[in-house]
Amino acid sequence: MSNQSKLPSSKLPEVWNSKEAWRVFGIMSEFVSATDRLNVIQPAVSIFGSARTQPNHPYYKKTEEIARLLSDAGFSVISGGGPGVMEAANKGAFYGKSPSVGLNIQLPHEQHDNPYQNISQTFQHFFVRKVMFVKFASAYVVMPGGFGTLDELMEALTLVQTGKTRRIPIILVGSEFWRGMLDWFRQTLLAEGMINPQDLDLIQLIDNSEEVVNAIFSHYETRGFELSEAEREMQLNL
Repeated sequence: MSNQSKLPSSKLPEVWNSKEAWRVFGIMSEFVSATDRLNVIQPAVSIFGSARTQPNHPYYKKTEEIARLLSDAGFSVISGGGPGVMEAANKGAFYGKSPSVGLNIQLPHEQHDNPYQNISQTFQHFFVRKVMFVKFASAYVVMPGGFGTLDELMEALTLVQTGKTRRIPIILVGSEFWRGMLDWFRQTLLAEGMINPQDLDLIQLIDNSEEVVNAIFSHYETRGFELSEAEREMQLNL
């Protein structure tokens, strides 16, 4: 029997309140550790996609190709550090010229670290990890995936749409996979006034690997990758 179960019920709220307060320090330490570790990787591109994609799948091979091109072009490549598309992203970058970065998450199942990481950072809290994906990314490349991938995509779109972070390229790869969602955005969200027409311009749909890299360079052609003073302040308030 644990010590907590021996406590009078009137004392249990105090115990949990104390644990919650101390938990804040753990969250702070994750932010500090990750920020210090990842400051050296810019410019970087975050790549997302399914953890369940097998190495012989076209999505895996496409991701590996894009990541290798990005790495050779001078971008660190950030993935979730796990299997599937995450592994493909890290693998492509690992054999390229720039760092392969894995932002791993502790999960009760499914997630295990892939071996293709030059820099690896493990998180307990999803929300800290998500901040790091955005904070250090000059672009998002989103491959086909499930709930986690959609979560990251919607997070990025919301942050850019609301002006909580700078505008970056958000590129969907896989026309057949994503077309239904984009049609729904236009036919339902836009038609019912839930989003503005210009919100659709935040997303690019590109299938060609070289064009993905070119689109990112094109976005930064007139301004460079360095954050402005206003953008640095914006990143502090993510």
